[in-house]
Amino acid sequence: MKKLQNGFETLLDKFKNKKAAIVFEWHDTETEAMGWVVINSLRGGAAGGGTRMRKGLHKAEVEALSKIMEIKFTVSGPPIGGAKSGINFDPNDPRREGVLQRWFQAVFPLLKNYYGTGGDLNVDELKDVIPITENLGLWHPQEGVVNGHFNPHKNTKIHFIGQLRQGVSKVVENQIFTPSSSTQKYHIADLMTGYGVAESARHFYDIYERSDVKDKKVIIQGWGNVAGAAAYYLAQEGAKIVGIIDRHHGIIDENGLSFETVKQLFLQRKNNALPSDIVTTQSFKEADAKIWDMPTDIFIPGAASNLVKKEHIERLLVGGLKLVTCGANNPFVDTDLIYGKTQQFVDEHCSLIPDFIANCAMARLFAYLMQENVEITDEAIFADASNTIRDAMFEVFKRSTAKEQITRNALYIALERTMQETYPKVKVTDSDLRAF
Repeated sequence: MKKLQNGFETLLDKFKNKKAAIVFEWHDTETEAMGWVVINSLRGGAAGGGTRMRKGLHKAEVEALSKIMEIKFTVSGPPIGGAKSGINFDPNDPRREGVLQRWFQAVFPLLKNYYGTGGDLNVDELKDVIPITENLGLWHPQEGVVNGHFNPHKNTKIHFIGQLRQGVSKVVENQIFTPSSSTQKYHIADLMTGYGVAESARHFYDIYERSDVKDKKVIIQGWGNVAGAAAYYLAQEGAKIVGIIDRHHGIIDENGLSFETVKQLFLQRKNNALPSDIVTTQSFKEADAKIWDMPTDIFIPGAASNLVKKEHIERLLVGGLKLVTCGANNPFVDTDLIYGKTQQFVDEHCSLIPDFIANCAMARLFAYLMQENVEITDEAIFADASNTIRDAMFEVFKRSTAKEQITRNALYIALERTMQETYPKVKVTDSDLRAF
């Protein structure tokens, strides 16, 4: 055991301390905005990672996130390097659109040749990234991955780009997968990450507990696409959403919100905030004082990075917390974004599904669509994401059936894979699970 621990620490230190292959720094000519593209490596000829914007963002954060993306690709595929784009600017500033346009124009050569991006914190895939980059002449925000990793013939490139355009923007039609109403439609990109987070909880209970999520009590942090969709899918499976807290309001219901209520809360969101006219809401201050002491089985931090304190988890543990599944990247208050002290504490005291597994569904969608002649249907796309997450979790389970240190074991597997040029995709069958 000590040898395994030393091996993990050695791999982790080596990975953390490895310098990024490329660091691109940008200063806007018309505002105070500045930004960075950090490419951790060009493994497999390309790198991928979303574009985020927030006031106060710094280069070190982007560097750490690029490393986490490299870990995520060991789960989602394809076997490429990790990258991230970050812009230090207030996303509520009315000059935001101009900043994004000038940013993507500056990084266009990277996006054309070896870097693929997508939406992230305060930057929307469908409303921001795709239209802006297409207006600049990019075929798709993932074109750099297609060119750099696959180096395809023209016909193959056109085929991959066509699948990406169709699949990412596809309107979800199957009522099993969407809360869409007659007047409001959702696209794959709107729902995919939250769906994967919910599926990670479902697969955990299936693999580790031989049960399901029905009647499990759930607390949700955030109410954007990820948190809201995760709550919707879990409620659909019979879980009880007993608490929701966003940056302005909170909802607490010890008996659990009905599925229809959760659906309406999701449908009627405004600016990723809870609507106040469906059920009684509390102020953030009131909700924050109560929600961490509520009895709960599952906690989903799905708002933003660096919000969850050790104290929050300690209070939830008193109330019976069993599982944390990360909707947000790096949700814990840690200076070290890769297995920092708070994350280690959570990992040692309950079951923690890390972000690079729980919220990898969007990265998996890109990888799925960069294959030849895939089926572009709701059923096929959602099933592929679910199966990818299940396979990753089962691989961790095979290494250790313990319900603690899931993140540590998952990270160890991922770090071992980053040392390889390619890695196999593990498929899980029911007979595999019965063997344990």
